[in-house]
Amino acid sequence: MNEIRRGELQQQTFYELVGGEETFRRLVHRFYQGVAEDPELRAMYPEEDLGPAEERLTLFLMQYWGGPRTYSDNRGHPRLRMRHMPFAVDRAAHDAWLRHMRVAVDSLELPAEQERQLWDYLVYAAASMVNTPG
Repeated sequence: MNEIRRGELQQQTFYELVGGEETFRRLVHRFYQGVAEDPELRAMYPEEDLGPAEERLTLFLMQYWGGPRTYSDNRGHPRLRMRHMPFAVDRAAHDAWLRHMRVAVDSLELPAEQERQLWDYLVYAAASMVNTPG
C-alpha cells in the first residue's frame, strides 16, 4: 500500500504554483517596460539603467512568494517602507505603479485564483508605500 505518512505531504508554494523564477522575471520585466516610459515613476529611479531595480524587485517577489532567499541573502531584511522613504510616493505614484503592474499581471494569464492572490498582495504593497499626501 502506498500511503502518505503524517508530515510527509509537501505543499507547493505560490512561487512554484505559478511557474517559479521564469514567471516572476516575466512579470517584473513587463512592469519595468511600463516604468521606463512613465516620466513620473521613472524619476524615482536614479540609476541610468533600470536593470538593477528590476533585479531587486524580481528577487524580492520570488522570495516573498516562497522562492529562493537570494534577496535577503544579498540585501538583508526587505524593509520596504524604509527603502522607499527617500522618494515622495503619493497617490498618483501609487496609481501609476498599479497601472503598470496591472498590465504586467495580465500578461501572465494566470488562473483566476492565482491572479487574484497576486493582485491583492500588489494592491496592499502599493498602498503601504505611500508616504506623501496628495
